[in-house]
Amino acid sequence: MKITGITLVRLSLPLSPPFPAAWDPEPRRRFPATVVLVDTDEGVRGVGSGDSMDGFDGYTGLFIGTDPLALARQVRALETVAFHGCRPWPLEAALWDIAGQVAGQPVARLLGGFTDRLPAYASTGALADSPARVEMALAAAEMGFQAMKIRIDPARLREGFACLTAVREALPGLTLMVDLNQGWRMPGDTRPLLDRAAARGIAERLADLDVYWMEEPLSGTDVAGLAALRADCPVRVAGGEMARSYAELTALVEADALDVYQPDAVLAVGISRARTLAEHVLAKGRLFSPHTWTNGIGLLANLHLAAGVGGGPYLEYPFDPPGWTAARRDFMLTEPVEVGPDGYLVVGGRPGLGIALDEDALRRYQV
Repeated sequence: MKITGITLVRLSLPLSPPFPAAWDPEPRRRFPATVVLVDTDEGVRGVGSGDSMDGFDGYTGLFIGTDPLALARQVRALETVAFHGCRPWPLEAALWDIAGQVAGQPVARLLGGFTDRLPAYASTGALADSPARVEMALAAAEMGFQAMKIRIDPARLREGFACLTAVREALPGLTLMVDLNQGWRMPGDTRPLLDRAAARGIAERLADLDVYWMEEPLSGTDVAGLAALRADCPVRVAGGEMARSYAELTALVEADALDVYQPDAVLAVGISRARTLAEHVLAKGRLFSPHTWTNGIGLLANLHLAAGVGGGPYLEYPFDPPGWTAARRDFMLTEPVEVGPDGYLVVGGRPGLGIALDEDALRRYQV
């Protein structure tokens, strides 16, 4: 089998307020997505997504004519592309999709088959006042979610803790996570990051609210600081979502810097490297819960990864209505990826990643 074509389908969908104001600094009121289609000489097509793939167009020749199932070779080639600035990992997801289709198995089974379902946590991103966030949390719980992550801006701690406290009082049995977003920043954001003492102080207050983990409390490159914080922290420390290389992630593991490791299979280092990392993390007794903040294709890739290796206990599920709903997030699919009434995401029995593209939507929103 040989790769005969790689197509990048770039999509753009109008967004409704207030989501663009919170996330798009221009704002363009458009959410870009790129779907990667990999075709083979045997008629098998793989699908991936999760990053814009900006700058990749000039590298397709490195993969045309090669074996899509030679994943070790493909990963090494993709790492050379990533070195030059592009995040090419949606292509690797498409190759795993092909591998699963050829084998007639879900990718999760090829990755180890530990389980076929994981509970999801509703992952929010926009800052909201207490009434709005409580309303959303109640709706999420009604849908079946057992856990929820709330973003807190360290520059607005009073509002953040008021919101968190209100949700905890409204839903005492809900598992709560908190994201401090210190591991990444929007372009042009030069504000100082939290130091370890400040992060430790925040953690003490989070522990009083029974928060399950504190995400990205320090810079993702501050390995020593994260390790010292984790060793003396009253809540679990999570991070790793924005790592650009396997070496960055292994440095965190070797330093025992995190309780929860969160590489994104379609953004950080790909499915293959993330699986290897997960084996080390889980062997150390730490948690492996991939980050995902893209669309249903990226979500499915991370679901197969986490289910295959035995990650968890929860999987991130991007969900922040009214601006960010499953239908809007997954507009390129025939059906959005939804949690069941028990709050679980199910791998299902389709071969590969189980992606069903909406061809009409691809044509309608292509740019």
